[in-house]
Amino acid sequence: MKDYDEIVKQIAGCTLCALSERRNRTVPGDGSVNSEIMFIGEAPGYNEDQQGLPFVGAAGNVLTELLAGIGLRRADVYITNMVKCRPPNNRDPMSGEIEACSTYLDAQIALIDPKVIVTLGRYSFAKFFPGRTISRERGKPRMWRGRMVYPMYHPAATLHNPRLRPALEDDFRNLPQLVAEVIALPDDTASEDETPPEQQMSLF
Repeated sequence: MKDYDEIVKQIAGCTLCALSERRNRTVPGDGSVNSEIMFIGEAPGYNEDQQGLPFVGAAGNVLTELLAGIGLRRADVYITNMVKCRPPNNRDPMSGEIEACSTYLDAQIALIDPKVIVTLGRYSFAKFFPGRTISRERGKPRMWRGRMVYPMYHPAATLHNPRLRPALEDDFRNLPQLVAEVIALPDDTASEDETPPEQQMSLF
C-alpha cells in the first residue's frame, strides 16, 4: 500500500524527539494493513529496536500465544506502539515523545481503519480515554470516534505479575465475539469519545 509505505518512510527518517538519537531501527508496526483489529502497545524494547518489528521479545511471545489461542496469527492483525523508537533502558515513554509520534499513529489508524482497537497497557489506553485506570477499565469495550476501543493489560505486565495472565486470557477470548458484534453495528453508530453507559456493548 503506497500510502502506508509513505508513513513507514516518514517514521524511518523522523527526528522529532530525542529518541531518534539512540535508536538502531525505527519500529513502525507489523501485520495486515487490512485487518479489522489493531493492537497498540507502549514502546519498542531491545529486541524490537534490533529487528525493526513490534512485540518480538518476551512480551511478544505472550501476545503471539494469546492470538493463537483465539485462532489468529500476527499476520491477521496489525500491531504497533505509541512511540516508534526505543526509550533508553526500556523506560516508560515521556509525554513529549508520545506527542511527537502521535501524528504517525493517527495516520496509521486512519489508513488501516480498524473496527476494533485493542490498547495494551495504560499508555495506549490513555490516548483514547485519559485519566482512566487500566486496572478498572480493562475488558470493557467502549466507542471512541466510531471505533470500538478494547483495553487490556500489556503482555509484559503478565511477565512481572503472573496473576494478571488469567484476566488477559479472558479478554482475548472475548475479542472474536466483540469484532463480530462491531462489524454488525449500523453505520450510524455513535461516534462520541465515549458511548453512554446504558448504550455500551456488553459481552459479560
